[in-house]
Amino acid sequence: MSRIFNTLNIKLRRDLAARRAVTRLPLRTIFCTSRKADDRDASSVLGKRWKDTADTVVIGGGCVGVSLAYHLAKSGMKDVVLLEKSELTAGSTWHAAGLTTYYHPGINLKKVHYNSIKLYESLEAETGQAVGFHQPGSIRIASTPVRVDELKYQMSRTHWHPTPQFFIGPEKIQELFPLLNMDKVLAGLYNPGDGHIDPYSLTMALAAGARMYGAQIYNPAPVTGLTPTSEGKWDVQTPHGTIRANRIVNATGFWAREMGQMIGFEHPTIPVHHQYVVTATVPEVKALKTELPVIRDLEGSYYLRQERDGLLFGPYEKTEKMVLQDSWVRDGVPPGFGKELFESDLDRIMDHVEMAMDMVPVLKNADIINIVSGPITYTPDLLPMVGPHQGARNYWTAIGFGYGVIHAGGIGKFLADWIRTGEPPYDLIECDPNRYGKWTDVPFMCVKARESYGFNNVVGYPKEERFAGRPTCRTSGVYELLKDKASMGFHAGWEQPHWFYKPGDDVGYKPSFRRTNWFGPVGRECKLVMEKVGVIDLTPFGKFIVKGRDSQKLLDRLFANTMPKVGLTNISHMLTPTGRVYAEVTITQLAPGEFLLITGSGSELHDLRWIESEATDGGYDVDIHNVTDDMGVLGVAGPNSRKVLQKLTSEDLSDAGFKFLHCKSFKLAGIPLRGIRISYTGELGWELYIEQKNMAAVYQAIMDAGKDEGIDNFGTYAMASLRLEKGFRGWGAEMNCDTNPLEAGLDYFIKLNKPADFIGKAALQEIKAKGLKRKLSYITMDTDDVDPEGNETIWHNGKVVGNTTSGAYSYSTQQSLAFAYLPVELCSVGQKVEVELLGRKYPAMVVQEPLVLTEPTRTRLQKKAKGKA
Repeated sequence: MSRIFNTLNIKLRRDLAARRAVTRLPLRTIFCTSRKADDRDASSVLGKRWKDTADTVVIGGGCVGVSLAYHLAKSGMKDVVLLEKSELTAGSTWHAAGLTTYYHPGINLKKVHYNSIKLYESLEAETGQAVGFHQPGSIRIASTPVRVDELKYQMSRTHWHPTPQFFIGPEKIQELFPLLNMDKVLAGLYNPGDGHIDPYSLTMALAAGARMYGAQIYNPAPVTGLTPTSEGKWDVQTPHGTIRANRIVNATGFWAREMGQMIGFEHPTIPVHHQYVVTATVPEVKALKTELPVIRDLEGSYYLRQERDGLLFGPYEKTEKMVLQDSWVRDGVPPGFGKELFESDLDRIMDHVEMAMDMVPVLKNADIINIVSGPITYTPDLLPMVGPHQGARNYWTAIGFGYGVIHAGGIGKFLADWIRTGEPPYDLIECDPNRYGKWTDVPFMCVKARESYGFNNVVGYPKEERFAGRPTCRTSGVYELLKDKASMGFHAGWEQPHWFYKPGDDVGYKPSFRRTNWFGPVGRECKLVMEKVGVIDLTPFGKFIVKGRDSQKLLDRLFANTMPKVGLTNISHMLTPTGRVYAEVTITQLAPGEFLLITGSGSELHDLRWIESEATDGGYDVDIHNVTDDMGVLGVAGPNSRKVLQKLTSEDLSDAGFKFLHCKSFKLAGIPLRGIRISYTGELGWELYIEQKNMAAVYQAIMDAGKDEGIDNFGTYAMASLRLEKGFRGWGAEMNCDTNPLEAGLDYFIKLNKPADFIGKAALQEIKAKGLKRKLSYITMDTDDVDPEGNETIWHNGKVVGNTTSGAYSYSTQQSLAFAYLPVELCSVGQKVEVELLGRKYPAMVVQEPLVLTEPTRTRLQKKAKGKA
């Protein structure tokens, strides 16, 4: 092998030397004669009349931006304008490898991929423009037992989607790709319909379609300034003139950061170097009668596809070898850069070349005709930033695409539908630009982008954690006390304990598709909360103060529940205009007209943007303050929680003195704080809201006071199990922008008879009148060493009938437990179904919820029983 490796290395270096002797040409060469706009009017330079107003201005002419313009215009929106600084496809689009796949490890992005491929299949017929779309299918290759588990895990999450995907064995793999060395191949994930498309031709077809439906595309038309107007519009300045737009969309690829800086944003996007190699004709490939499917060798971390009669393969180097173009973050993209490439660096990819030769032996004798090294854009977590941005009215982003070709069609439709209807067409919160905040600084962005690129093909375990760049500046007041005692999770920049270590535990992060080292300790923590008292750090909650003359009026418009009276708390939901659940928020009225809103860590700015937008558009007289970073939160829960806390305060914490869902300000250990009697565990408990600077002192006082009561820490894994046992729903799982509150079983919190015309009310009334087709059900199942976590496929009589939303092991009842959406005819208690986990269908049954009664319910029943006695 070493001899072959050395031979190829010499061959590649010889080819590279030959190429360096000539002018660098891209694979797809586009000749364009650009003229300067100076001393000419816009019409003569652009070849068309300049528009000075627009409904939507899309900035950036890569495949994503042009797709958005196409979808907006096709949907019937008028006055759509796209501005491109030089020529369409300049940036990352023109040199992309053009891979297309139905596969995505996440749930929501499968829809994006699906919509892209379906568009690309019909685009040529629609526009008359050839797109060069090849659909030979693709195979993800598993060559280790863990990889086989990974493929089975992904299959269990795919059957309830329309995506065509199959788990196949070595014999089928060799039939589909006869040039493979099968020595290490154990299994594959096959997606028929996958393939590759010519990015330049795709973009030109989308542009033709956009123009056909009435959009205007101007180039060269660089944006030189962005000025917001008082009514929420934008003045977009270019050398040709200014366009006043109702909204703008930043779709500028690796220029996105510079575009954002024009209006005060530091978007966490950074260019990385990605290389791929193209060979000359390979006789064995030329002899084939059908095109080879694309392969992705997961252990080798590369993709490989047929390119004419040769091969194209591209690796993803490890974290320590990949290259960031971080100088562009510091100094900006060099003026004039657009259709240029970087010098290739073979040393970085030779490990992957060797693995590719081992897997596809015909590569050993292939001649290299091109090595492309170009910039693609990464965000810290690799996912794009898609949607309206908090902090600027009518400013939208479609940036950070590491895989722009496969995302372009689906994202263009997703954003166009959102812009047109005022709500996202489906849940895609993992791509929300507002998942990042001020804590996402340049050092964090760089180290995370490096990690994400290097981890492109790592095993995708459930409950995955990635540790580069942590901790950020977002640490709670008890982080230093807890960091060495627990396995930490990352939530919107915060560190939060997942589970705690004890002597004798197998500690550390040890991911698995089956029960792993945290399973026993989490059971211990559940028992602690059920029988004694536990403390949990809940600081990552998003926290807002809303006050002012119109505060109650605004919140009554935003939320489907009635607003709580002063000193009381409730659970409320923001709905979309079509009646789907946009957010779940805990609301407390602190004083007349002053409200504290608490939301999940992952939806902090997502929810804040929605609230601020309604407040501004509706002209409400309110002040809205984000106090998330200022306020720490400790949860104290369990039957002994009252006894422990009462030792530290003169406030009456009895059931009569401090009722469930009541809020009071008082002192604990002499430190002022606010307490709400509520706990997501369903047990007796309080959430304590404290200034960050006082958090450690309060925590230490509670731990000292609770020694006799057996107090200890617990983490979010235990809380997840406990909340499922109590039948508590979770936003992002049981409810999101794909579900309405009635099918989610949230009827108690939805007040259709309240006077206020809350957003989504009319739609919900219509949904109720028509009746539901599916409902959230509560199921238990018999498993062995694996538990549901959500998004698994549910079967009945050999057919797919639904999906789980979240799941865990119930330590109180010693069985696996999950929420699941099922057709209404299969929701009756006692109904038997099957849940697919790691390639096996486990028997499951719909049961009455909850498995464990909440503490307030138990207390009420006890009082009722005593009264009868």
